[in-house]
Amino acid sequence: MSDFAQIPMQFVGPMKVSGSVLEGDYEVPLATYEAPLWPSVNRGARVSMQCKGGIQCTVVDDRMTRSVLLEVPDASVALQSLEKIKAGFPALCNIVEGTSRFARLIDMHSQIAGNLLFLRFEFTTGDAAGHNMCTQAAEALMNHILEYHPELKYGSISGNYCSDKKATAVNGILGRGKYVVAEITIPRKICSRNLKTAPEKIVQLNIRKNLIGTMLAGGLRSANAHFANMLLGFYLATGQDAANIVEGSQGLTMAEERDGNLYFSVTLPNLIVGTVGNGKGLDFVLENMKRMGLDEQREPGENARRLACLCAATVLCGELSLLAAQTNPGELMGAHRRIERGQ
Repeated sequence: MSDFAQIPMQFVGPMKVSGSVLEGDYEVPLATYEAPLWPSVNRGARVSMQCKGGIQCTVVDDRMTRSVLLEVPDASVALQSLEKIKAGFPALCNIVEGTSRFARLIDMHSQIAGNLLFLRFEFTTGDAAGHNMCTQAAEALMNHILEYHPELKYGSISGNYCSDKKATAVNGILGRGKYVVAEITIPRKICSRNLKTAPEKIVQLNIRKNLIGTMLAGGLRSANAHFANMLLGFYLATGQDAANIVEGSQGLTMAEERDGNLYFSVTLPNLIVGTVGNGKGLDFVLENMKRMGLDEQREPGENARRLACLCAATVLCGELSLLAAQTNPGELMGAHRRIERGQ
């Protein structure tokens, strides 16, 4: 039997969530060693409970990917082979359906580099995050392609054009995981009372810190304060592959003043989460899923999309709270001294 790492975990919330995927008041679990994260996310959650509609979540897209690498004699042959592979796309879809009850091939992208051909297969995977499901499907696709295209040779089952657990542009452009946008409009008086700041201060800080600061640092499709903090806590508490916070934390924070109020949103194009699969059978994960209402039978993929919305809403709460704190001198470090050091 494997040993378990002990990571402190608490539920935060409730937070008010709305949208076409789910609606209601939810508590969510976060497993982290960074104790100030719980009260920080809780503050954002309290704000959501006081705003009309709370946090509106929209699932823009849902797909999982695996890229394969094929070797060819030269680029001319690669192009000719690629055109034939594209023409046979319906047959590829049928092959994928034979590998899984839930995997479906929905698109394919390609890149030719010298005598190398990269194929990026894109799938839907039901309620699973889909790593293994996509690799199994890609393996079947690769075997079929090699059988019908003898001019091609095996390169690798994964060609890094996926791109799994790496900070790349392709995931944000083409999509990998759940693409979710979470939004909230906060009245000025709630900003003042609960966040101890003003809408224009958060708007200005977001531009200067998240946009300009990240640009100066050379950030890659990323303009946020600390998405990774909430993602790691949420992923560990819900049995996800925590390494996927690498691409998951590539997201955008936006803030605007609208009629004196604060419009605030987070865009996360690469949320790789699931409610079934490896890690989801642990007792504490099952209990956490049940407490979030994700233990009920629904249409394939619906529970995973609901989980992604709760994840995005959690990120918004933590992002909002931290930016508000950083508009006030001394507030951030004061919280860490008080909570982590007991000063």
